[in-house]
Amino acid sequence: MDNSNKSEATLINDMTVDLLVVGSGTGLSAALAGNEIGLKSLVIEKTAHVGGSTALSGGAFWIPANPILKAEGSNDHLEKAEQYLDTLVKDDAPRDRWKSFLVQGSAAVEMLQRTTPMKFFWSKGYSDYHPEEPGGDAEGRTCECRPFNIKRLGKDLSNFRPGLMASSLPMPVTGYDYKWMNLMMRKPLKAFPIIFKRLLQGVGGMLLGKKLVAGGQALAAGLYAGALEADIPVVTNAELVELIVDEKRVTGAVVEQNGRRISIKVTRGVVLAAGGFDHNMPMRQRYQSESLVDDLSFGAEGNTGDAIELSQEMGADIDLMKQAWWFPAVAPTKPGENPQVLLAERSLPGSFMVNSKGQRFINEAINYMSFGQKVLEYEEKGNPVGDMWLVFDQTYRNRYLLAGSVFPRSPLPDEWYEAGIAHSADSPAALAKSMGLPEKDFMDSFNRFNQMAEEGKDKDFQRGESAYDRYYGDPTIKPNPNLLPLKGKLYAVKVVLSDLGTCGGLVADEHGRVLREDKSVIEGLYAIGNTAANIFGKTYPGAGGTICQGLVYGYIVAQHAAAKESVST
Repeated sequence: MDNSNKSEATLINDMTVDLLVVGSGTGLSAALAGNEIGLKSLVIEKTAHVGGSTALSGGAFWIPANPILKAEGSNDHLEKAEQYLDTLVKDDAPRDRWKSFLVQGSAAVEMLQRTTPMKFFWSKGYSDYHPEEPGGDAEGRTCECRPFNIKRLGKDLSNFRPGLMASSLPMPVTGYDYKWMNLMMRKPLKAFPIIFKRLLQGVGGMLLGKKLVAGGQALAAGLYAGALEADIPVVTNAELVELIVDEKRVTGAVVEQNGRRISIKVTRGVVLAAGGFDHNMPMRQRYQSESLVDDLSFGAEGNTGDAIELSQEMGADIDLMKQAWWFPAVAPTKPGENPQVLLAERSLPGSFMVNSKGQRFINEAINYMSFGQKVLEYEEKGNPVGDMWLVFDQTYRNRYLLAGSVFPRSPLPDEWYEAGIAHSADSPAALAKSMGLPEKDFMDSFNRFNQMAEEGKDKDFQRGESAYDRYYGDPTIKPNPNLLPLKGKLYAVKVVLSDLGTCGGLVADEHGRVLREDKSVIEGLYAIGNTAANIFGKTYPGAGGTICQGLVYGYIVAQHAAAKESVST
């Protein structure tokens, strides 16, 4: 497949299409599925870059019992996944929503295999986030895209959204790779073959004129390449400003591009795949917490809730607006700068976290969405966490990668110290004083943690008891891969509550159709991904629980729209 001679449509005029897809992340799944069954689609993107938050993500997707899992030996089945989601979701989201997702998941994956150049693999061992619950799976259900040659986008590469972190080395690192690279000093016989393989792929690819990427960059680029090959127009700098309604049905939209307003008529529907309200701080303060003052979201900058608010003007219902895919991160060094991801770091032995009182307050290794929910629960109960600090020792610093960029044995960046987000000291008391924390409380927390770590059992927060905790632990540490006493020189890094995007939004049915407050359907209007309320309610079932919803419901809405009678225009 060669798109070198293709060029993205940059200007649009008044036109009629079957499906108008608003958003170019997982919204591309709806366009691809629609195109495959004969629907003429147009994808509009508010920002200058195609890919949305998908391009900024880890790129994993959680779709139970899909053909990739089956081909690689997983014994997963839908009944088991149904039991798992029944236990997790309860009444927090309609059962028919997630049941439709389960039933159609395999068909959606097969559609992507037919319509894009991507190849996928099972991240075997990446545990579900609640593996001890009935139906949970410690081997996981998460899949990823294999490293992808982003140069297949040809001239359209300049329109593609770059990733959050640019590597100085040509290495396409998958989420599976990251786990082992983080343990390069502890499991070198496992880590270094992976590192050399990815280096060889990256350098070899360069010599062949390729540029291999992984994670969300691979998935989003693969979706985009599929759209280009299918001649599906994907236009940037095109913002949805109005939904056109005729006799209570959405029949089109007004789009603004380069100062021009264009009317797009639709015969089958408008698919809202425009992300959540990640960067709309008034909305976040109204629905989530007044404490969310700084814009720290990792979501794409165009995610400001426009599609949600426009739909509300038509009477659309909303739900789960308090929820987000919360993600603790290293605090930025200055205003406007992105925070830096913390994932395995919170699970690794020789570290723990404290609040502004110098007290430990959480199982640090818990999945990131649950982490954020617990932090906000403290606030609701009148006991806010305040500043959060990840505390670790020199042994930890010598062994593990930090924030994806500070390699083992490397010093913490000077700018971290200068900004006050990093501190070091030779004793717990001196570290507490440097951080501005109550010395006695911090010392008590430090000593209690060390005592429990010596025993290998976290009696306070059960760190290390879940298979998910242990996935990002250090398997060389016994009996608990998540616990080790802190000794010698100490460090602390300030942590903030970031997120991968909000996941409350428009209420939709099992076909992806947007519903009014009285549960009647707004015909011709669909919502998928983070524009819709999370199909899993208040929970995160496993890695890729964000992206999977857009991919599968993109397929579902295209099938439903194709089955509907065309609206005469």
